[in-house]
Amino acid sequence: MSKSYLAVLAVLLVAALLGMAVAEDPGYLLIAWRNMSIETSIWVGLAFLLALWLLLSLLRAVVRLLNASGRRLNPWSRHNLERRANLITTRGLLEFAEGHWSNALRLLKRSAPHAEQPLINYLAAARAAHELEDFPECDNLLREAYETTPGADVAIAVTQAQLQIARGQLEQALATLTRLRKEHPKHLYALKLMGQLYAKLEDWNSLEQLLPELRRHKLLHEAEQQGMEQRVYIALLVQAGQRGKHQEPGQTDAVTAVWERLPKLARHEPALIEAYCLQLRSLGKLERCEETLRQALRHAFNERLVHLYGMTAGKDPARQLQTAEHWLAEHPHNAALLLALGRLALQNSLWGKAREYLEASFASKRDIQTCAELVRLLEHLGEQAASQSMLRQGFGLMVKDLPEMPLPAAQGLTTT
Repeated sequence: MSKSYLAVLAVLLVAALLGMAVAEDPGYLLIAWRNMSIETSIWVGLAFLLALWLLLSLLRAVVRLLNASGRRLNPWSRHNLERRANLITTRGLLEFAEGHWSNALRLLKRSAPHAEQPLINYLAAARAAHELEDFPECDNLLREAYETTPGADVAIAVTQAQLQIARGQLEQALATLTRLRKEHPKHLYALKLMGQLYAKLEDWNSLEQLLPELRRHKLLHEAEQQGMEQRVYIALLVQAGQRGKHQEPGQTDAVTAVWERLPKLARHEPALIEAYCLQLRSLGKLERCEETLRQALRHAFNERLVHLYGMTAGKDPARQLQTAEHWLAEHPHNAALLLALGRLALQNSLWGKAREYLEASFASKRDIQTCAELVRLLEHLGEQAASQSMLRQGFGLMVKDLPEMPLPAAQGLTTT
């Protein structure tokens, strides 16, 4: 049995039951108001109310239909204005993506007042104006973005800071980001931008304060984080070295003060140990420099630290030479270590041993510094011929990259 057949039977059954109810008891309905009264059966009254409800529903549907038709037919209706604005916005964003800055700026500005999301228009238009180097227009568009979308202050401030950094307005960018971080201290991208900005400003003390927070939130790749930390700590050590040259006797050592406040792991980094020791040497603190290098090299061999160790005169040159000779057992042909040993032998006035180490270093790696040390030593030993031979070898190292050029014949020779 089909569903339509069952529906017809149900309607007939309801109608029959309703007819029986009306026939059995039509009821009585009286509506009186002032001198006017209406008398009818209750069923007629209900039918009248139902008809009235249906009529009102029909009228409301007709009004909605007319309004919708009017919006579509009227070119200045809000619906049509938004539709056209969205189409122009799409065209503007395509022009922006393709790098057509002038067209993008014109289309995005034109559609912004009626766009569904005007913030997107203003931010993209501001970036287009920035690319055109129309900075006043860029700032005006960002102000309009604030006015049209007050709740988007974070997005607008981030965009403004990025554009200020890009155009080199670092102080203005610092003010923008400082305000943003004060109002939204947990905004991570603002924190990352602040770190980049401090690096550009070379404000190493302020950047040092941000490093733990940058690491905690993992805003940078590990290699990038380590590179930034190393750059900051080296710069702080150099600054402390510059201050140390003007310190009065008895004042706290600025370089060591910076070194001791660095994280423990950082104080095991060879590059930072080298930077620290270079500052100690520049201030004449050779004993502390030698001790620091010796302790570092006991934990891990590093050629740059070995090179620096060979140029540092500690309080006990003999012990220093013996210490370095112990490392030779594990690194017998290392040119940097052999050069350092040659220099340490010179500090101990062991001329023959110094010559052996320097010649072994030069045989392992033909380096201009090793050559220069040998030339100087041989010259002072009175071995002029050997000194001149080594000097020619060093000169050959310096000119090996010279291009082939026609040269005059040597004296006493003729050319054909």
